[in-house]
Amino acid sequence: MNPVQTGSVVFLLDVDNTLLDNDRFADDVSARLEQAFGRAQRERYWAIYNELRDASGYADYLAALQRFRDGLDNDPALLQMSAFLLEYPFAERLYPQALDVITHLHTLGQPVILSDGDVVFQPRKIQRAGLWDAFHGEVLIYLHKERMLAAMQRRYPATHYVMVDDKPNLLAKMKQSLGEKLTTVFVHQGHYAAAATAEISPAPDIDIACIGELCEYTLDDFLLTAKKSTAPKIKSQGSTAR
Repeated sequence: MNPVQTGSVVFLLDVDNTLLDNDRFADDVSARLEQAFGRAQRERYWAIYNELRDASGYADYLAALQRFRDGLDNDPALLQMSAFLLEYPFAERLYPQALDVITHLHTLGQPVILSDGDVVFQPRKIQRAGLWDAFHGEVLIYLHKERMLAAMQRRYPATHYVMVDDKPNLLAKMKQSLGEKLTTVFVHQGHYAAAATAEISPAPDIDIACIGELCEYTLDDFLLTAKKSTAPKIKSQGSTAR
C-alpha cells in the first residue's frame, strides 16, 4: 500500500463500539463461558481478561483464554471456546448503516481503520466483520493509537484528519496533539460513552448518537466544525470495562 495523496482528507474510524457492537460480543462470550464452564469460571475468565487489559492497555481475548486454560486442559469445551472466538460472526454485530457510512466517506476522502488491539484477534475481528474489505485493506492497529499519530501521518499524509471514536478522552488527547488539523467525532455507542463521568477538554467537535448519522454529513461539515470552539463539553468515560 502506498501513502495516500498529500492534501486529501483522511477519515480515521475506530472499530469496537464505533462500527460494530462489541458489547454484544462480550455478552455472547459471557453467555458461552457460563454455559460451558459455569458462573464461577465465567467470572474467572473476566478477572483474567481485566488483569491483562490493565497491564497492556488493550483487550486481548485470546491471551485471557490461554491463561484461563489452567486446570481445564482436559475439558473439551476449552477448545470449542477457542473456535467460538475465532469464528464469531462479527458481520452480524455491525451497527446499522456502518457499511453505508464507509461507502459515503469514500466519496469525501480516504477512510482508514485506526484501532487499538493485538495483532491476531483484532485483525481477525475486522476481517470477519467484512470491514477489511470495506476499507480496501486500509487498516492500522496499534497498542495505543493516540501515541502513534506521527506514524499514522507518515502512512497517511493529509491536510486534514477526522477521527470517529466512542471514547471522548481519547479524542481529547488526539485533538490536543493535532489541533485544528483534526476534527473529532464522538459517537454515543457502547459502555464507554454510557459511562461518561467527568467533563473533558477539548470537547469533541461533533457529537452523534449513532454511526449511521455520518451518512448525512458533507465534507464542509467536517472541515468547518474543526475550527469552532463553541461545542459543549461532554463527559469522559469511567473505568475500563469489557
